[in-house]
Amino acid sequence: MDTTVQVRQRGTLTLPASLRARYNIKPGDTFRIVDLNGILVLAPMVLMVPELAREIERARIEAGLSVEDMLDSLRDQRARYVQERT
Repeated sequence: MDTTVQVRQRGTLTLPASLRARYNIKPGDTFRIVDLNGILVLAPMVLMVPELAREIERARIEAGLSVEDMLDSLRDQRARYVQERT
């Protein structure tokens, strides 16, 4: 796809609706601009925390653990760590 956009006075530009729809770009999405010797690449910023939280939740469910089980295990590990350090 070959599209022309214009930078406005305050430095803003508008992505065409067809590109926003094609790549599911929503208001508030964040992007990084990478300068490759004069070629600007617009790359979406992927928030890692929500992705990691989903992965942890998936692993917890697959392991058959409850949140309480995980918290109990964490408390036990913390107590062992404190005993080893003293």
